[in-house]
This record gives sequence, C-alpha cells and structure tokens, in this order.
Amino acid sequence: MSLPEPPLLVITDRRLADRPLPQVAERLFACGVRWLSLRDKDLPDGERVELARALVVRAGPWGARITLHGDPALAAAAGVDGVHLPSNGDPAAARALLGVGALIGLSFHDSDGAEAMERAAGQADYVTLSPVFPSASKPGYGPCLGAAGLRRWVALGVARGVPVIGLGGLDRADAVAECRVAGAAGVAVMGLAMRDAQALAPLLAALAPAGSATLPHA
Repeated sequence: MSLPEPPLLVITDRRLADRPLPQVAERLFACGVRWLSLRDKDLPDGERVELARALVVRAGPWGARITLHGDPALAAAAGVDGVHLPSNGDPAAARALLGVGALIGLSFHDSDGAEAMERAAGQADYVTLSPVFPSASKPGYGPCLGAAGLRRWVALGVARGVPVIGLGGLDRADAVAECRVAGAAGVAVMGLAMRDAQALAPLLAALAPAGSATLPHA
C-alpha cells in the first residue's frame, strides 16, 4: 500500500496532549495531517480498541488513515487501517491477518542491522528509523543517526523496496528538509503534534513536492 499524503506520521502520546486524543485528532486533520498512529501502549487493550475506533470516526470525513502501534489482533478488532510493529514484529503474520490493503510498518533503530530490513521486504509498507536527531519526547534513545546514518538506511530500503520514515527530533522544517534530501519517504513526529497542531504547518510545507500547494490549515 502506498503511504498517505502528505507523508507525515503523527504518533500519539496522550500524556503530552492538552485534551482528549479524539479532539487532538480533529485539530490535526484540520491542519492537514492524514496519518495518525495510536501508540499509548500503557492503556488496557479494551480501552485502546475503543479509542482507536473513536479516532477512525474522526478520521473518516478527512480521508485520513489510522494505524495502531503493537498487536495486529488489536488493530483488526479496532477496524483501523493498519498496524505499526516493534522491530522484532512479524510483518508477514500481520499481513496474513490484516490483508493486502493494510498499512504495515516496523520500528527500526540503528542497532537492528541490515537483516531487519530483509524481514520487512515484501511484507511491510514502510519502516521508521530513529533517532535521526535528538528528541525531547524520547531522550533515552540514541546515539542519533544524523542525515548520514539515515541515508545509509534509505539505501538499504531502496534495495529492498521498503520506504524509510525518519523519526526523532523532526520538529523543525529544516530538519524535515534534511531528511527528505537524505532520501526519506517521510517523517514521523510525536510531542510537537500533541502540543500544537498548527505548529506542523512548516513541516507539512517542507514535505510538499516542489511547486505543489500545501493542504489547508485551520
């Protein structure tokens, strides 16, 4: 499945938000976001399913996609558009459960090694790679890859047909542009999006193809 446009993945963290996640989602969609993944893994499964269903309802009028971090079975129960797996997840099993139309991704870090990309090939629609730059949301992850490290992983992804999405410290338009120059298919953000949806406008503009109009912002 092709990635949503614009290729900006917003990952939730309700603890960083100033209002309930369905309301945060409304603001994000109104500002041009078209891809939201429910993380918040500390919630009980039942609550996560109900929350995911609420996000799907909010996404519908905007044509946005909702994915769920973690268990493909929960994603199936919630009726979301796909699942985002940990680095040791099984994308083939997720594909078998969710079907060919599901959006399936994996979280990678530099320590995972090239063999991790082999597992993603042919089954995953994308991988996130982190941390590219220092991140206030995830300060304990590292060392940071920088643009050069991201470029190396992009080359592995291109060879296997797997788009790479940069994650970590991408809350500035210049950092997003640097990722795009390095070949990243898109970027993912968390903290900034939870705090201020309108602050994403420069990031969305940096992701827009040259000469194209950006999505309207509220």
